[in-house]
Amino acid sequence: MAARISDIQLAMLDRALTRPEGIAGAPKDLDWAARNIPCQESCPAHTDIPGYLAAIYRGEYDLAYRINLRDNVFPSVLGRVCSRPCEEVCRHGWDGLGDSVAICFSKRAASDFKNEEIVLLDPLYPETGRTVAIIGGGPAGLACARNLALLGHGATVYEKHSKPGGMMNQGIPEFRLPRDHIDREVDQVRRQGVEIICNTHVGVDVSMRELLDKFDAVVMAGGTLRENYLRLPGADLQGIYHGLPWLLEANETDKAPVGENLIVIGGGFTAMDCSRTAYRLGAKKIRVCYRRSVNEMLITPGELEELDVEGIPMDFMVSPKEYVGENGHIKAMRFIKTELGEPDESGRRRPVEIEGSEFEVPADVILLATGQFPKTDFIDKELYKKLVGDDEWLLSGAGQKTAMEKIFAAGDFATGAATLIEAVAGGKQAAHTVDTYLMGHSRMHEVTHVESGRTHERERDMDFVDLQNMPTIELEKRDLTAEVELGFGEDLAKSETSRCYLCHYKYEIDNSRCIQCDQCIVVKPRPDCIVRTSTLVNDDEGRIVGFENEIGTDSYQYEYFINQEDCIRCNACLEVCPTECISVQKVTRCEVRTEDPAPVLA
Repeated sequence: MAARISDIQLAMLDRALTRPEGIAGAPKDLDWAARNIPCQESCPAHTDIPGYLAAIYRGEYDLAYRINLRDNVFPSVLGRVCSRPCEEVCRHGWDGLGDSVAICFSKRAASDFKNEEIVLLDPLYPETGRTVAIIGGGPAGLACARNLALLGHGATVYEKHSKPGGMMNQGIPEFRLPRDHIDREVDQVRRQGVEIICNTHVGVDVSMRELLDKFDAVVMAGGTLRENYLRLPGADLQGIYHGLPWLLEANETDKAPVGENLIVIGGGFTAMDCSRTAYRLGAKKIRVCYRRSVNEMLITPGELEELDVEGIPMDFMVSPKEYVGENGHIKAMRFIKTELGEPDESGRRRPVEIEGSEFEVPADVILLATGQFPKTDFIDKELYKKLVGDDEWLLSGAGQKTAMEKIFAAGDFATGAATLIEAVAGGKQAAHTVDTYLMGHSRMHEVTHVESGRTHERERDMDFVDLQNMPTIELEKRDLTAEVELGFGEDLAKSETSRCYLCHYKYEIDNSRCIQCDQCIVVKPRPDCIVRTSTLVNDDEGRIVGFENEIGTDSYQYEYFINQEDCIRCNACLEVCPTECISVQKVTRCEVRTEDPAPVLA
């Protein structure tokens, strides 16, 4: 519905939030946070990004780390290898506003400069006496277990390898992610009250039926360990490896076959890690071949630049057609050139083969970075048909619940291969789903915490600070273990976090006190950050979803509206207003216990 401003009382629809301070959890409050804090909304774990960036700017590294720890479980790890969906939507990177804030690199600074060695969070609830088994000690399983422990449940993780961590250890190379950071943050999970049992293969050493009999719930978080091989002519030749087990061998033994001519097929995280690891293992000629364009690659920002630094060429728009062998061993890969067609189910444009464009590239080692799927052979036969379809995917789809009451799924095992931060978010969501099942009702809910007043030191000059680049080590020092990225120093971290617009601050005009002097209109830096409007558009739940202007009509009346979509929180309007009719509130999106009047923020 459309409602005219002149007909609306200030305490009703024309306010962006339902209350000036305290806990606000109505649809319009949550909608304001989702639309106006794009980085937090795009983070799968909904981490309070403006909150921790502001803390880093102030030098409060312990607080910044705790804010991260609450939501993403592995701040030091994710400060190095997060896929950074937050940076793609950062308001500072919008058209005409410059470069996105280096959120990931800044997050690492909180870990690098905090004082506390081991950081534990206060439990959300006392012990419940309920117990949960988690199958898989990767990021999803550990995140699920940590959150279950905070909720008061006994959580036991079963991991078949000798160390927990999953793909953090087995897939990501040490030169990108030093192992001491994984070990420290896994230890925090353990010391939060989680029991981690390694060298125990569910389905071999213990059955799922035994776990179901022993625990009140079971969570399957085994990741995606079933490799997707390209079943092309010549697939039985020697010298063809899937990238994941190859990386596991390289990461655990510091060696893996590389040959003289090595080809990596794929355009994602595994392809980048395989090629850069092969370079460090001494491969003489490496090529990465991808069937789409650079725009369709699913990789971390900066990966292609590092390939270039390390002298690894990449071929785009080429699709594998056949493995070419000699005496039972691979000697070349036959490709065909492609062009991009219509988008497929992934949203990326589909590669279409160009007839007659085949060519061969010499190779004695082929690494397939072509994806992987959940592996379900650990499930007991009596349970298998109830849980898994003929295609080997869970019958329940991508949710946390399965077709059986006591059994749940988390992370990549539920959704298919995704990113590390998505796995953590999936584990966190699974913990809430399990908690609701065990306790009979939801004990946590999402709200906004509204604080009145401007408490930040942001100035307009900060908008023009250049994006800070990540320092790296010299090429000649790059080996399997030396971390390539050196991290921000404290000065760089302060400069970079000063760039954040702090989108969790809300600016609003009290039109009952406004004298319409237009001073705010004169100084506004953006075309639509402050507008004269005759109509605010609200939906049926009170959310402000737009505004209209009727200049030129005989009955035209207007009031001022700060359009949060265009506001860059520069304070120019606040400083020039003679009547001080502009209010500022800090809005923190967070989860609280259902019975709490105030949130637990750190």
